[in-house]
Amino acid sequence: MRHIAKLSAIIFLFALGVARADDALLPVGAVAPDVEGKDPAGAPVRLSSELKKGHAAIVYFYPKDETLGCTKEACAFRDAFDKYVKAGVTIFAVSRDTEASHHGFREHQHLPFPIVADPSGAVQRAYHVPSIGANNDLAARVSYLVAPDGKIARVWPKVDPVVHANEVLDSALALKPAKNAQK
Repeated sequence: MRHIAKLSAIIFLFALGVARADDALLPVGAVAPDVEGKDPAGAPVRLSSELKKGHAAIVYFYPKDETLGCTKEACAFRDAFDKYVKAGVTIFAVSRDTEASHHGFREHQHLPFPIVADPSGAVQRAYHVPSIGANNDLAARVSYLVAPDGKIARVWPKVDPVVHANEVLDSALALKPAKNAQK
């Protein structure tokens, strides 16, 4: 009976697509792969272009549009958006949903930042984000802070959707050198 319980647990975890040990996330110091999303007006926004402007960026992966945790996370970033703009930090949200799904999600939740449609999972794989879901068709909730030099400055492998936007902003602000720092 004990073996059946262990086997059931293993099958359950496998079905959810839990990351294997060799599925390491893109590490701090690695060059961030370029991503392109669309802003609320439908215009393309590229990570590389934002970095050239001297901006840092957050690239956050989430499982699915309009689900409870994903909506809480997106709305937390929306609510802090003005602070991100003031800090010169661009937000890129990434999921495996289609452009049409993102359009509806953005309009329903009034999201002001670029969302990257990644139905093939190419961006997810480039960032080494594990898949979850019964069909491994959802990205795990993982975030990357990209410094203006294009390198990963911080990785959040586990995210609390409610407080994450503020954690990321605090880390992004810490990247900026103090204006009156002594040399």
